[in-house]
Amino acid sequence: MNVLVVGGGGREHAIIKKLKENQSIDRIYALPGNGGIAMDAICVDIGAKQIDQIAAFAKEHAIDFAVVAPDDPLVLGAVDALEALGIACFGPSKNAAQIEGSKIFAKELMRKFGIPTAQYRVFHDLAPALAYLETAPIPTVVKADGLALGKGVIIAQTREEAMDAVRSMMADKIFGDSGASVVIEEFLTGPEVSVLSFTDGKTLVPMVSSMDHKRALDGDLGLNTGGMGTIAPNPYYTEEMAQRCMREIFLPTIRAMASLGMPFKGCLYFGLMLTPDGPKVIEYNCRFGDPETQVVLPLLKTDLLTIMQAVAQERLDQIEIQWHDGAACCVVAASGGYPQKYQTGYEMTLPQAQANIHLYIAGAKADNGKLLTAGGRVLGLTAVDQTLELAIQKAYQAMAGVHFEGMFYRKDIGQRALAADRSRA
Repeated sequence: MNVLVVGGGGREHAIIKKLKENQSIDRIYALPGNGGIAMDAICVDIGAKQIDQIAAFAKEHAIDFAVVAPDDPLVLGAVDALEALGIACFGPSKNAAQIEGSKIFAKELMRKFGIPTAQYRVFHDLAPALAYLETAPIPTVVKADGLALGKGVIIAQTREEAMDAVRSMMADKIFGDSGASVVIEEFLTGPEVSVLSFTDGKTLVPMVSSMDHKRALDGDLGLNTGGMGTIAPNPYYTEEMAQRCMREIFLPTIRAMASLGMPFKGCLYFGLMLTPDGPKVIEYNCRFGDPETQVVLPLLKTDLLTIMQAVAQERLDQIEIQWHDGAACCVVAASGGYPQKYQTGYEMTLPQAQANIHLYIAGAKADNGKLLTAGGRVLGLTAVDQTLELAIQKAYQAMAGVHFEGMFYRKDIGQRALAADRSRA
């Protein structure tokens, strides 16, 4: 069986390593992959947004199943193009991917179907947005409507910051057309929870909850990044809360999408905030999160390909999805200067293989047998153990074996979760 995975980061490496556990797979191709992924798949230099080339490659190489992992190709219609060739896919259609591709679409979906989220206003022109901010409650959140590499959300602590954010998006076009329209929404407070879910458009099965660490520096300081580490499960996400989210958010969302004629099939990611008024949706993603995938998939006991095929064939209700006990911690090693300007091309030293340690390469290239840094987030190292405290300890012990010039990583991944655990004990 030939499998194709579209994408080239740590998330895709985690998906590929999990897929490799299935003995029926003969070849896994990664488009474009990276130097680290090349240790586990055949990498092909076709970009994730080159939809026509991806479809042509899949047809030529007799691909039996495709996994489209990143947001851009999903929003551009990669699944539609592959399915038009008769290739089974894991991932939503272009229409369904709007749930991430347009913040306005997502917010109006939630308002129409009564799914709890922050209060908001939509603006298509600069002047009305600035006028609204003259009296809007502060802090506030400014979001570019379209995809912006995870950087299109600004939490403005002052009126001036909010106005600067709107000007930079709408007038200066720092995110191109993605910022032509903006959403200005209520600032919510409470613990954040990420819940990825498998869904075939009718049935939804949540994965283990997780907690991301977005800020670059210890203590949740510094700039927002794509994610500096994650832990799973999230201690704030109790069984009672899980049942409430299923009832008030998860099932209403997939039913809403189906009623609009765009059933969502694939991985639907719920970014939640557990506010004093109950759980509310901060954002939807139309795919596996990064780096949440790197802590969730190591805890998955059921074969991943089997689940993905059940999703594609709309028979998710016919399989049982099981998880390992215990916890996982992922620590991300990044290039000095990330998420702003950084240097690449440095040789990487990696730790020796050991049980329950998973190394996922995010930004690297192969060069004469060496692995060189080639991105801001370079790798994620995930440890699994019986408790979260042990998983955190094991992850940091293993990180001692990772070296490259300019490397930095947060030293406090999971500490907030441990404090929450202790406060509940």
